[in-house]
Amino acid sequence: MQEPIVQNKKFILLAALLALFLGAMDALIVSAAMPSIVTDLGGLTLYSWVYSAYFLARAVSLPVFGKLADRYSTKGLFLFSITVFMLASFLAGAASSMSILISARVFQGLGAGGIFALVYIVLSEISLPGERGKTLSFASSVWGISSIIGPTLGGVIVTYVSWRWIFFINVPLALLSLATIGRFLPSQTRTPKKVKLDIGGITCLSGFILSFLTIFIIGGRNYAWFSPQILGLGVLSVIFGVLFIAIEKRAADPVLDLRFFVRPVFALGNVAAFFASFAIFSLFAYVPLFIEGALAKTPMEVGVTMLSLSLGWSAGSLVLGRFVDGAGSRQAAILGGLFLVISSAAMLFFNPQTSLSVCFLVFLLAGLGMGFVTLSTLLLVQSDLSNVNLGVATSFHQFSRTLGGTIGVGICGGVVTTGLLRNLQDSATMIPPAVMDLLRKSVENLFRDEFRQMLNEQSALLLSLAVSNALSIVFWIIFGATLLCLASALLLRKREHRQFNASDGF
Repeated sequence: MQEPIVQNKKFILLAALLALFLGAMDALIVSAAMPSIVTDLGGLTLYSWVYSAYFLARAVSLPVFGKLADRYSTKGLFLFSITVFMLASFLAGAASSMSILISARVFQGLGAGGIFALVYIVLSEISLPGERGKTLSFASSVWGISSIIGPTLGGVIVTYVSWRWIFFINVPLALLSLATIGRFLPSQTRTPKKVKLDIGGITCLSGFILSFLTIFIIGGRNYAWFSPQILGLGVLSVIFGVLFIAIEKRAADPVLDLRFFVRPVFALGNVAAFFASFAIFSLFAYVPLFIEGALAKTPMEVGVTMLSLSLGWSAGSLVLGRFVDGAGSRQAAILGGLFLVISSAAMLFFNPQTSLSVCFLVFLLAGLGMGFVTLSTLLLVQSDLSNVNLGVATSFHQFSRTLGGTIGVGICGGVVTTGLLRNLQDSATMIPPAVMDLLRKSVENLFRDEFRQMLNEQSALLLSLAVSNALSIVFWIIFGATLLCLASALLLRKREHRQFNASDGF
C-alpha cells in the first residue's frame, strides 16, 4: 500500500462511507415524501417509477463501473459518480413535474451504481494486509444504518421543511465527500494498456437488466404475470441475454468475463448474496404490511420493530469484520445462512396473535444473518479473483444483491396483491366497495390513515386475517430463498488453486 494512502486512510474511509450512505439512504428516504410529492407534482400513475427508475439505473451501472474500475483510475471514476449523483439530486429537488423527477432519479441511480461499485474497491485498496474484512464491515454496516435513518429523516424533512430538501440535502454532503476524496485519495490506474471498451456487451447487458427487472417491477401489479406485455419483456430479456453471451465470448476485453462463473467460489458466493438479498429486502418491503395490517399496530410500533432488522444487519457486519478476513469467511457464510433459515422458519408461524417482542427477536436474527452473509461472500468473491479483477469481483457482488432484492420485492409484491384480493373476494359483500377499490389500486393504501378510518370493526378483522394469510405465502417464499442461500454457502469450498486472472486460460 502506498504511504499517502496509509497516512490518509481515516479521511478516505469517512469520505467513501459518506458517499455510500447518501446512495443507500436515497433509496429509502423518498418513501416518506411520496404523498407530498404526488400532491405537489401530480402524476399518481407514475408513482412507482420514482423508485423503479432509481433501482433500474443503479443495477445497469454497477457492472459497468466495476469493469471500468479495473482499467481506469478509481479516483477519477469515484469523483465522476459522486458528481453525477450530486447534480441529479439537485435536479430532482428542483423538479417541476413527475416526469422530470423520474428523469433525475435515473441519473441518481447511475451515480449511485458507480458509488456502490467503487466504494468497496476503494476500501479494499486502503485496507492493511489482513484487515480487509474489518474495513469492509464498516461499509456493510452503512446499509443497516441508512435503513434506520432514511425513513425517519425523510419524515422529519417533509414535516418541517419541504420534500425537495430530501434531495437538496445530498448536495452539501456530496461536496464534502468530493473534496475529501479529491484531496486525499491518490490517483491509481490499474493497467497502462490501451482500453477497448466493450460497447456491444455493455449495451446487451443493460438491455437484459432493464427488460428482466422491469418484469418483476410491473408484473402482478400494472400487468398480469402472463399478459402480452410481461411475456414480451420476457422474450426481449432472453434475446438480450443470448446476444450478451455471444458477444462476451468473442470480446477482446469483455465487460464481464464469463469464465469467472466456472469458479465455484465466485459463482456460489454471488448466488448466496443474491438469495440473502432476495429474502432481506422482501422483509423490509412487506413486514411493515404484516405488522400494521395483520397485527393492527401503529406506524411507530412498526418502526421500532423494523429497527431490529437494521440493527442486526449492522451488528452482524461489524462483529464479523472484527474476527474474519478470508480464512473463516466460508464458515461465516454458513452461519449467516443458518441464521436466515432459522429466522425465516420462525416467520412461518406468524399470525395475528404474534407479539411484537417475538417479531423483534426473529428480525434481529435475520439481520445478523444478512450481515454475516453479505460481508463473508464479498470477501470470498474478492479473494477468488486476482487484484487485476477486483473491480469486476466487487461490483458483480453488489449487482447480485441488487438483482436479488429487486426480484424478491417484485415477486412478493405480486403475491401479496393477488393473494390479498383473493382472500377478500369471498367477503367482498361485507367490506365497503370504496375500500376494495383502494386496495385494488395499491396495497400500500393499507398504511394510509384515511384508509384505516374507512374501516368498521368487521372490515378491520377481515382485513387483518386476509393480510396475515397473504403474507404467509410471502414468508414461505422467503424461507425457500434462505434455504437456497444456505445451500450455496455449504457448497462453497476453500480455494485449492491460485487466483483467477482474466488473461489466464482454462
